[in-house]
Amino acid sequence: MSEDPIVAFTDGAAKGNPGPGGWGAIVVTPDGHVTELGGGAAHTTNNRMELCGAIAALEQSAAHDAPLAVYTDSSYVIKGITQWVWSWRRRGWKTAAGEDVLNRDLWEALSALVEARGRERIDWRWVKGHVGTPGNERADQIAVAFALQRDAALYTGPVGSYALAILDLPERAGPPERSASGTARAPKGKPHAYLSVVDGVLMRHATWAECERRVKGRAGARFKKAMSPADEAAILAGWGIGASRP
Repeated sequence: MSEDPIVAFTDGAAKGNPGPGGWGAIVVTPDGHVTELGGGAAHTTNNRMELCGAIAALEQSAAHDAPLAVYTDSSYVIKGITQWVWSWRRRGWKTAAGEDVLNRDLWEALSALVEARGRERIDWRWVKGHVGTPGNERADQIAVAFALQRDAALYTGPVGSYALAILDLPERAGPPERSASGTARAPKGKPHAYLSVVDGVLMRHATWAECERRVKGRAGARFKKAMSPADEAAILAGWGIGASRP
């Protein structure tokens, strides 16, 4: 068994929620092959599309004998597949309140794939959305394109020819905590800077929108959020770039 994991990014979107929706997934195998996947539905919800992206990633990975790391910004997917689904199954697909579980068909499909692969072989990793993580941003682009019925120009090929630094992976984090009212708590701290490298030239940006405009469509571009000067220095060191300011 390979020690290097398969890396997957997944996302989902629904315009109107419910409304036209799409999902996106990117799978990178240890041998350096990238596969982009996407699909959509005319009338759906964001949660259903998030689940479809995760299902597609596991299906695409099924033939590869390696651990799997799945990155998603959906706490619904992560908490559902790691905590809730097993209780739902024991209760005959009922919630603790005795109500029918929403999206049961997709939860059954996803949990079957997890069981077939082995729970211990899948690492579900939450990633904060829209902060410049290349895989998360691209999965979102694919999902939105399918929701709007636009061409997503899906890529299949070697990672060396891929337009994004897909293996610039985010630091490990858990889904945001929920308050007693069920709303997400605001994240602590303001980003120090957004960093981008295009054609070997480093720039710092005050906003993600500014950073995104620079890197969008640029082959080999790198970009990431830094929360502090020390975080920035660590990111630049990981990219093999000195800490001098652009």
